[in-house]
Amino acid sequence: MEIKVVIGDIVGIEADVVVVNLFEGVERPRGATGAVDKALDGAITKLIEQGEIKGKLNQIGIIHSLGKIPARIVAVAGLGKQSEFTLDKIRGVSAEFCRSLRKLNCRRIATIVHGAGVGGIEPEAACQAIVEAGLLGLYSFRKHIAKEPEYREVEEMVIVERDAAKLQSLEQGCEKGKVVAEATNLARDLVNEPANHMTPTDMAKVAEELAKTYGLGLTILDRGQMESEGMGALLGVARGSRQPPKLIVLSYKGDETSSETLGFVGKGITFDSGGISIKPSEGMAEMKGDMAGGAAVMAALSAIAQLKPKINVTAVVPATENLPGGDAVKPGDILKAMNGKTIEVVSTDAEGRLILADALAYAVKQDLSPLVDVATLTGACHIALGDICSGIFGNTQELVDKVVKAGAEAGERLWQMPMYEEYKEQNKSEVADIKNSGGRYGGAITAAQFLAEFVGDAPWVHIDIAGTFNSDKERGYLLKGATGVGVRTLVNLALALTK
Repeated sequence: MEIKVVIGDIVGIEADVVVVNLFEGVERPRGATGAVDKALDGAITKLIEQGEIKGKLNQIGIIHSLGKIPARIVAVAGLGKQSEFTLDKIRGVSAEFCRSLRKLNCRRIATIVHGAGVGGIEPEAACQAIVEAGLLGLYSFRKHIAKEPEYREVEEMVIVERDAAKLQSLEQGCEKGKVVAEATNLARDLVNEPANHMTPTDMAKVAEELAKTYGLGLTILDRGQMESEGMGALLGVARGSRQPPKLIVLSYKGDETSSETLGFVGKGITFDSGGISIKPSEGMAEMKGDMAGGAAVMAALSAIAQLKPKINVTAVVPATENLPGGDAVKPGDILKAMNGKTIEVVSTDAEGRLILADALAYAVKQDLSPLVDVATLTGACHIALGDICSGIFGNTQELVDKVVKAGAEAGERLWQMPMYEEYKEQNKSEVADIKNSGGRYGGAITAAQFLAEFVGDAPWVHIDIAGTFNSDKERGYLLKGATGVGVRTLVNLALALTK
């Protein structure tokens, strides 16, 4: 979809539809909505009086212009109560009106900058939210479907603003929204792919394409190189699969004068059967998305490379399958991680922390700091927090706060979980330095405490996206299937650390 900002009057714009807005409780529309209402001989006001248009959040009122303005349709987007209006509500409204208008075969949508007037939102942020959510809300994964969709795709979105002084800030918001949304949709594509189309080798090929397209540095370690590095935990998980494991390292260098590099680490289990500790068959198909953390960090690097902040960022993705093959790791086995610690494997279905252990240790060896890992790590986190927010853990409160803020600005909510020392007791092993599962209780926390053993002294944050990486229903700009969670948070963090 082509997106652009134009200076002009929404009333006279050439488009299939123009989108204006209304807060709940408003009886006489003003501003751009008022101008369109006047051109329609008060049609919006009449529908308000009749109770057909109420301004309720995400309600989309449709009016046919009957030739009174160039656009054939006027859409009135409900913004809800003005006192409760937020940036994320702009995102929800944008996704809703884009999908609704696609069903009406509107190929060219013109919209005002919702929320930038009496809504009190900065124009650049509002414009970014509209563009971002429009692209996220119109996303679909139809790669493997032969039948054509019943709708035609929206071809163009035009952001219309009367004040020429706002043009530069709106164009900046538009560009950032487009870049970040396309990166999020890339992550969604990777997660939605079936495991036979997204093997560790396929993930590495995607990394190669990103490196070539955006000028990123790329290193891919194969099995032999991992053996040389002593990555016994990652290689242990990979033993059950015939697919060769990969350690993918993508790098963006935006500040040649700095020796510091922000590190992202993403879990890349391209299919998780549970291994010998096999999962129930019900719901196992969803485990094609157990590489959502890896997808998020790779996609985030693609966006960062386009936005060009003055910061160095490296993403590390340990990629493998977890299958119960003849040579698969078994419960009771002991593996040796890259940092020299031995791990008793009490459950082969707690494999994510094993591959992350070596990836984090590798990141530390590469002097990446601070570190942020993203992983579909524990069902325990999903049970604790549901699918509304991700869990966040860390060893440095300042970094935790920065990541939480970055997530809040993106509309990706994070809830901090405790990291009390007592939880470490559950990970103690009688036959090795540590075991890979601390038992049923506090499972999300004991998993985070396990990871903490492999980050050294680096400031570190762990984000558990087990409950948020996938959605079972449509909610605003979150569609059924992969959500792409984490991408926008990571991009915001990189930009914030640049300032």
